[in-house]
Amino acid sequence: MLVEPQKLGVNVLMKVGDRVRVNQSVVVYHHPEHRSQAFDLKGSEGEIVDIVTQWQGRPVSANLPVLVQFSKKFKAHLRENELEII
Repeated sequence: MLVEPQKLGVNVLMKVGDRVRVNQSVVVYHHPEHRSQAFDLKGSEGEIVDIVTQWQGRPVSANLPVLVQFSKKFKAHLRENELEII
């Protein structure tokens, strides 16, 4: 059984390959250049590499469904309302 992305709370306007910008304050602690320190992603730009709707072939409703790659070494999972398409 395949579940449609909009039923899992994922914005169907965003798709893999879109360039996006973080439009809200999002603090992460796993940025490779700022290890174990608070780093705010607001204003950072990246590319959507995955929208998580399945895990091991089963549908999931992920809290942070959009996986964005900001640099070669840094990816982060974000909510769709924290991003804007550029």
